[in-house]
Amino acid sequence: MAGQKGTKQPFWLGGAAASMAVCFTHPLDLTKYRMQVLQTRAPMLSTLYKFALRDGILSLWSGLSASILRQSTYSTARFGLYSTLSRHLQQRSGTSKLSAASTIACAGVAGGLAGMVGNPTEVILVRMCADAAKPAPERFGYSDAVTGLVRIGKEEGIRVFGRGLSANVVRSVLMNVSQIAPYAAAKRTILLRTDLQDDIRTHALASLFAGTVATTACAPADVLKSRIQNAAKGSTVMQVIREGLSREGPMFLMKGWTPAWLRLTPHTVLTFVIMEKLQELVNLTTSAPARATV
Repeated sequence: MAGQKGTKQPFWLGGAAASMAVCFTHPLDLTKYRMQVLQTRAPMLSTLYKFALRDGILSLWSGLSASILRQSTYSTARFGLYSTLSRHLQQRSGTSKLSAASTIACAGVAGGLAGMVGNPTEVILVRMCADAAKPAPERFGYSDAVTGLVRIGKEEGIRVFGRGLSANVVRSVLMNVSQIAPYAAAKRTILLRTDLQDDIRTHALASLFAGTVATTACAPADVLKSRIQNAAKGSTVMQVIREGLSREGPMFLMKGWTPAWLRLTPHTVLTFVIMEKLQELVNLTTSAPARATV
């Protein structure tokens, strides 16, 4: 359970769980990025079907290496740092549970730092996912994520890895706060007020709530980040906002909300379930049982 005193969650556990989960949810993630970059009003399923019909079913997993690399850096940092910070606060305060304010503070700090750590992989992820939506002459054509990172460094310079950093850090803070805190609160409420146990049903219900909150809170920053990072030439946040408002109106900031929700909800459920199972495996090597800290 989140914030349980004595919990020892390995730093890598959250990133490993998220990397496994994204293997199942990548097609929806890819569709989300393409809808944001294309500035299309077509339904998510229609967009997904169009690309699957044109390029084949397996094309929906193009860019998977970038997704896994992103989760290996960003999610490892955000879950690992949250676990470290929350455990440190518990030890200093001598309490078994963190307050809501402490949970939000730990999640926010961890999310901000993770956003900086994962920004280079965000750049390559957005480019690889959006490539097939562009005319052939405008595609980057990266064969895999590592090759893409090397090419960007050689052809455009390492400063490109900081593109969209401010929007990404804001999104990362919002994601961690709006996902971890609501999940922990929902899980506690379910266990206290219902007959459900701390099992997959409780995790699914709590993560459904957390996924909805997180999707709504992160949508504006996510759209801005994707459009800035996909630009061949640098664009400021204000330029992207002005262009979006003039062409599409204020609701452009919620572009791709449906695929984002459909991706985030199953990804959240899978991540938390896998984290719990990985923690159980870790517990086999220790004498005291423990739960994942989120």
